[in-house]
Amino acid sequence: MDWKLELVAVPVSDVDRAKKFYVDQVGFNADHDHRVSDDLRFVQLTPKGSACSIVMGTGITDMAPGSQKGLQIVVDDAAAARDELRGRGVETSDVDVQPWGHFVYFSDPDGNTWALQQMPPRDRA
Repeated sequence: MDWKLELVAVPVSDVDRAKKFYVDQVGFNADHDHRVSDDLRFVQLTPKGSACSIVMGTGITDMAPGSQKGLQIVVDDAAAARDELRGRGVETSDVDVQPWGHFVYFSDPDGNTWALQQMPPRDRA
């Protein structure tokens, strides 16, 4: 049996501001934005090429805005991804080169933190 992580809650204080940041600046696809009631709004966004999405909205999670730390996206080229984000106005770190990958860090307007990881070459033994 496969166990697939496909949805992660990201707590935000302003849903429209966060949606605009993730779609217009980070480049996520806007999958759904559905207001079920005054107490429940479901916004699902997906990174390009990902099987896992994020969800934010009203009535989605009890986590405090900005408390989701360490979300990670794997990219082919950390420097190119950093340049793409910076070109859209996202403040990022420089590329952090480690033996286990190259990393770029950024946060959303609420302080939820993200890492982009370029995996190291795999040994082909």
